[in-house]
Amino acid sequence: MKYVFYCYGHHNIRATHYKTIEFTKDPELTVRGDCIVGVKANFDSSELKKLSGNVKVTVEVGTLKDTFKAVINPCFDGENEIVFRKSKYNSKRTLGIRSNKGSNKLDRNIVQLMQNPDTVMKVIIEEIKGDSSGL
Repeated sequence: MKYVFYCYGHHNIRATHYKTIEFTKDPELTVRGDCIVGVKANFDSSELKKLSGNVKVTVEVGTLKDTFKAVINPCFDGENEIVFRKSKYNSKRTLGIRSNKGSNKLDRNIVQLMQNPDTVMKVIIEEIKGDSSGL
């Protein structure tokens, strides 16, 4: 399965957290939200719940791309946020665990562009078929 959604930039995006990456439907953000890389996200939680296993997440802004991998949390039930964590900790808003990146490792050119509220990010989440490594 492949799922695509879009989100927007915000002048307070910092993406400096070393353990998590977050996308939120909220339109506003304070500098304390240091793991958030996109606001006003248009994801559909019911579609995200159909994902399973290992996934590759690609973020695209213009011609720039970056990727990370994670394992889907089958207990995901978030309506407003999607969180990917490097740890195994899961909560209802945690879509992915055991991520191989935190927001601080995302391409800094992408992060800089996402500090503009007019910037649109495309997020592609794809199941990795045949990969049972559990990352």
